[in-house]
Amino acid sequence: MRDDRPLLPSSPGFWRSPLRGPWFTSVLGAVLLVGITVLFVTGLVSYAAYNPDLSPVNDQTPDKGLLGFYLFAWPTGPVWLYRLTQGVHVTLGIVLIPVLLAKLWSVVPRLFALPPARSLAHALERISLLLLVGGGLFEFTTGVLNVQLDYVFPGSFYPLHFYGAWVFFAAFVAHAVLKAPTAVRNLRRHVREEGDLVAPRPDAPTVSRRGALALVGGGSLLLFLTTVGQSLGGPFRRTALLAPHGGADPGGGPNGFQINKTAAYAGITPADTHQDAWRLVVTGRTGTVRLSRADLLRMPLHSSSLPIACVEGWSTADQWWRGVRLGDLAALVGHDGDPPDVFVESLQRHGAFRRAALRANQVADPRSLLALYVNGETLSPDHGYPARIIVPAAPGVLNTKWVARLTFGDL
Repeated sequence: MRDDRPLLPSSPGFWRSPLRGPWFTSVLGAVLLVGITVLFVTGLVSYAAYNPDLSPVNDQTPDKGLLGFYLFAWPTGPVWLYRLTQGVHVTLGIVLIPVLLAKLWSVVPRLFALPPARSLAHALERISLLLLVGGGLFEFTTGVLNVQLDYVFPGSFYPLHFYGAWVFFAAFVAHAVLKAPTAVRNLRRHVREEGDLVAPRPDAPTVSRRGALALVGGGSLLLFLTTVGQSLGGPFRRTALLAPHGGADPGGGPNGFQINKTAAYAGITPADTHQDAWRLVVTGRTGTVRLSRADLLRMPLHSSSLPIACVEGWSTADQWWRGVRLGDLAALVGHDGDPPDVFVESLQRHGAFRRAALRANQVADPRSLLALYVNGETLSPDHGYPARIIVPAAPGVLNTKWVARLTFGDL
């Protein structure tokens, strides 16, 4: 039997699926309108949590200019704040992948439509679509690779994802404004459909449009169930089959919980942390003091129950930390009663965030510690022995491990 299907994708008859149409596309678009808006907002919140306008060492996008207009001082409570916002950001981003792919599939005939530009307005719309499609694929791809700790893209994840998000969301907003009235009409009247997305000679249907939407929703549900456990922690972590920090907790005992960076990766050796070699250097208004771990243990020790949450979306359950309050260390060097910002330096010799800055409100919080113990046991080398920072609601990278120096003062 002779196949009379057109050979070129620019021909309307080339696309034969009976599923494509304004209603199907509009339903997917409505889901993405809500989901991508939440993704963008939680992404901006995550960026603010890094305190990028506090110190250059925290700022991974120093040329952001006006794009940092919204930045604010990140709070220390509730303690699960960053765990929630970043968990939503990462999990929702993964869950929306089937919806995004289905949406792109539903409008693919328009990408091949000829002529490329029928007018100046049409040309601008096509350009915005290129930014929208390209930006969407870029953001979702880099996000998934970051979650998988697979940095195959050139450059740092932070500026790539940050600037890409602004380009993508600007195109997304422009597209939503232009298409929203039409989409609302399509959703309200599910009757005989017309338009360039409807195949003039469709093939026989094998599934209904509602069935196709159910398939997309089922794919999103499956991704949710195999991802969200890394943010919930505890027994749910075993369900996070697609996450590097899924499965059972690593090792056992009090130090048996997730990490990103091992002591070996950071170049930390036993010689660096030996009790005869390691000293914590604390500098402030009245000068500098050098403290051994034994000196720290003679100071008043306090406990805090806090989680660790990272940009990849994973987090631990609350761990029981014990150590010296950052406010007490500030008081040692002349900042009694009104602790300022602090600049933290690690023994780590290479890699990002071996130095970090914390705001005064983070230093002043009585739950903020220079931790010496976790869950009743001395910190393991991989968890930051001989001392590490733990601050409520802060991103994991600001909870510096293998701390060598604290400099208190306005930053």
